[in-house]
Amino acid sequence: MSETTHRTIWKVSGMTCGHCEKAVSQELSALPGVTSVQARAGEGLVTVESDRPLEEAAVRAAVDEAGYEVVGTA
Repeated sequence: MSETTHRTIWKVSGMTCGHCEKAVSQELSALPGVTSVQARAGEGLVTVESDRPLEEAAVRAAVDEAGYEVVGTA
């Protein structure tokens, strides 16, 4: 991870399987600046790396679009 990479871990409710992980990852990957997304349904966590800080509202909207809910940061 370089000095310009921002990493945030989000708690997401409702993910239960690989399909859930894929749906959330696809929506978050479409946000400008996102370079990596790792969703882990079993833990209810999503790690997002980006080249700039992301607005929480944009992350919440993307996760909502996938059908899940951001509970907060981990």
